[in-house]
Amino acid sequence: MGGQIKIVDTTLRDGEQTAGVVFANSEKLRIAKMLDAIGVDQIEAGVPVMGGDEKKVIKEIVDAGLRASIMGWNRAVIDDVRHSIDCGCDAVAISISTSDIHIEHKLRSTREKVIESMSRACEFAKKHNLYVSVNAEDASRTDPDYLLQFARAAREAGADRLRFCDTVGIMDPFGTYEKIKWLIEEVGLDVEMHMHNDFGMATANTLAGIRAGARYAGVTVVGLGERAGNAALEEVVMALKYLENIDLKFKTEQFRELAEYVSLAARRQLPAWKAVVGSNMFAHESGIHADGALKDPRTYEVMTPEEVGLERQIVIGKHSGTAAIKAKFAEYGVHLEEADAAAILARVRALAVELKRPLFDKELAHIYEDYQEARKKAAVTAV
Repeated sequence: MGGQIKIVDTTLRDGEQTAGVVFANSEKLRIAKMLDAIGVDQIEAGVPVMGGDEKKVIKEIVDAGLRASIMGWNRAVIDDVRHSIDCGCDAVAISISTSDIHIEHKLRSTREKVIESMSRACEFAKKHNLYVSVNAEDASRTDPDYLLQFARAAREAGADRLRFCDTVGIMDPFGTYEKIKWLIEEVGLDVEMHMHNDFGMATANTLAGIRAGARYAGVTVVGLGERAGNAALEEVVMALKYLENIDLKFKTEQFRELAEYVSLAARRQLPAWKAVVGSNMFAHESGIHADGALKDPRTYEVMTPEEVGLERQIVIGKHSGTAAIKAKFAEYGVHLEEADAAAILARVRALAVELKRPLFDKELAHIYEDYQEARKKAAVTAV
């Protein structure tokens, strides 16, 4: 694995193809600027041939003066490419199905015609000095010999890279590694991993492909995308950094803000348990975990919360221990002895079970007041 890995974000195209999701033009422009600010190399801005608002906002993104390359998505049709050129895109994705099930039942075409259409569109784009990604849709279910034929034809037509699409998310990391390694060795063309998450392995498959030699990772913010979504931008970037020792120098401290904005624009809840950017990433309630995190956060945290725009939380509830109780009350300026902490913890656990949730600061304050009042009464009774 090398240091030339490029991130291709398709939140504005594949992400918006999530059933029920529509971004306003102002939101698409804002997301593009945010993606550019964090360090994304290429932004797939949409589908120019749709015309109307879609074409208008793609032109606005192109005119925004971003550092990132701006790509338009196209079918393997010359007129589609003309629309991308009209928008001012410097790159195009030329996409067509390569699996027999797609060719026969969706395209109602033949293998030969697929290659002919792709080659014509690719050659046209190259004549207009565009960067070209040829997308092999449903590559994971494509006959290997035909996939090689298709990839070689793309290379001969001038394609800059091949997008390997696991369109229905059926790959696993082991098979992905072997197939991508074989494909690169046989064709000698840059490969982009475009993995779907139907079995929850999109990020793992993306990393496997990169380890096999792919240089481009196709992602979306928070894994937004059709059906179960795509490989998540924040997961791929942080996994590369911490698991593969490849630091892309992204401004990762903006990840949480970006995730919140995209989720809001998509009208999709950002789950608390979402990897990397979920609010629970650095929240500790279990007594053993909270105690370890308080002593040294590295005991239960691989990265720092500040690195991805979050904060550490010590949650007080049923599973808390005395170390967390002491630490929480120290925030209020109250020093608890071990015996006091244990007594308060018993009350905390009882209330948390009754309410079926962690406790708020005010509830902890009430528990402390009640505990102090009970101590006073006990002292008077003893006298």
